[in-house]
Amino acid sequence: MLTWILLVLILYYAGLFLPSMFLIPQIGVGAYLGSRDGDPSPVTIHARAQRAHRNFQENLAPFVVLATLALVLPDVKVEQATLGATVFFFARLVYLPTYLMAVPVIRSAAYTVGFVGLILMGLALM
Repeated sequence: MLTWILLVLILYYAGLFLPSMFLIPQIGVGAYLGSRDGDPSPVTIHARAQRAHRNFQENLAPFVVLATLALVLPDVKVEQATLGATVFFFARLVYLPTYLMAVPVIRSAAYTVGFVGLILMGLALM
């Protein structure tokens, strides 16, 4: 379980820095490295990366709570919780690029599969 927690956190931070990477071509390295008083209007890919990251933020909290509970509570179905964490990770791994490329059906399916992973984790606690 710890491996999946760490992998999800690495993916989260990759998604955190991704919008900034799309900002550099628009404003230049100098402005990127300096303090900006305002944000430029995001281009399409930058805005998508921001929205995808906000979505990850919304889903990270339940994942972390469920994963932590799976580690500390007695009588947890650890294999099922780990399977749920694995499903969540790979679904989020698919979700990010499909959101950036605006692939509607696969993106929605990836989100749903990730949510199923959270459900598996929750059911493992019962």
